[in-house]
Amino acid sequence: MELEFLGTGAGSPAKFRNVTSIALKLLDESNEIWLFDVGEGTQHQILKTTIRPRKVDRIFITHLHGDHLFGLPGFLSSRSFQGGDQMGPLTIYGPKGVKEFVQTSLRISQSKLSYPINYVELEDEGVILDTDRFTVEFKNLEHRIQSVGYRVVEKDYPGELLVDKLRADQVPAGPLYGQLKAGKTVTLPDGRVLDGKDYLGANKKGRIITILGDTRQVPNIETLAQDADILVHESTFGKGEGKLARNYYHSTSVQAATVAQKAGVKQLLLTHISARYVGPLVHRLEKDAQAIFANTKVVRDFDVYQVPFPK
Repeated sequence: MELEFLGTGAGSPAKFRNVTSIALKLLDESNEIWLFDVGEGTQHQILKTTIRPRKVDRIFITHLHGDHLFGLPGFLSSRSFQGGDQMGPLTIYGPKGVKEFVQTSLRISQSKLSYPINYVELEDEGVILDTDRFTVEFKNLEHRIQSVGYRVVEKDYPGELLVDKLRADQVPAGPLYGQLKAGKTVTLPDGRVLDGKDYLGANKKGRIITILGDTRQVPNIETLAQDADILVHESTFGKGEGKLARNYYHSTSVQAATVAQKAGVKQLLLTHISARYVGPLVHRLEKDAQAIFANTKVVRDFDVYQVPFPK
């Protein structure tokens, strides 16, 4: 599991930062890629990576401002050329209006897709996806329009098979080991009945990633971020600009660091960086946040972060 940042800027494309888009790469876990926001030019950014558009089967939009959305029609159209009739369906999650935006863009441009799109428009807060590997829930944030944050929770992995214990109990190696690892109850040739759960170690805890849209500071941020292995938080403004951030419905780097500390986050990644912050100013933005929460990074376009398992 890893995060790859396709765009880390705020508002409009800049020389060194494209507008917002993040790829959550789940190739080892479920052989898929999820996109969070698709700012203008996202498909061009993807060309500079190893990401294959046909692997993208879910897109999560945080809000309907252009710097998070305008790349969607182009990406969807280009995806049609990646696999022909074998292209699988794609699901788009986002605030009410995302379906109308996509369908209107495709209709007016007479673009025809080779695959179906399913739409999940967000209304009541809560879980919007529950698979055998992951759950995803959203909560509302506070921006000029509806903006949401997503919490991706990986389900725990079964514990390792305690082979030494099996050997000590003189359980013969073979297909029975696989059944026991699956937690099944098996009967041995000598008549003994074994419960697989007795031969498994502790579960391996899954990982948690929180990705927020643009927002003022509100209680839902801490709820979404609680105990997250990685929190991706906007940082449109810097230290001393709290009033300005609130007036424009955004957050500062130190506000993000403060909530990361309170929520018990493992790592804080700051994105949605204003074009005003370049060179030494970006370093200052990071240092101010690190003074509150040490494990903070200001991300750049094409940065890749592995999501480690909890220790």
